[in-house]
Amino acid sequence: MDKRILVIEDEDNVRETLDLILTNAGFSVQTSATGINIFNIIEEFKADVILLDVMLEELDGRDICKAIKQNPATTHIPVIMLSAVPDIYNAISDVGANDVISKPFDEKILLSRIERQLTNSNIHL
Repeated sequence: MDKRILVIEDEDNVRETLDLILTNAGFSVQTSATGINIFNIIEEFKADVILLDVMLEELDGRDICKAIKQNPATTHIPVIMLSAVPDIYNAISDVGANDVISKPFDEKILLSRIERQLTNSNIHL
C-alpha cells in the first residue's frame, strides 16, 4: 500500500500508537506533535489523509483543519479529526473535516475510516 498518512497529535503515547497501527497496516506515516508549519509538512510528505487532534498545545486543530480546507493546494486532502471531547461531532462541519474519531479509538474503526476517505478521495479525482 503506497498511501501516506500524516498524524498531528501532541500526546506521545497516542502518536506512537497511531504510528504503529498505521505502519503495520502498510501505510507510510509521518507524525508531528504540533500543527506549526503544517503546509510545509504537507508539501514535503504529500499526505493522502491527515489525522488531526482537535486539542493541540500550540494551536487548535479546528483552526488547522479550516486552514487546510480553505487552501486550494490542500483542500482535497481528507482530514479526520481525533478528539476525546464527546460533542466534537457538532464542530467538524464548521471546519470542513471529513470525519471524526473519538479517543480512545478502536483500531478497526480507525482503519476503516481511513480506507473510506481514501476511497472517497479517489472517486473525486
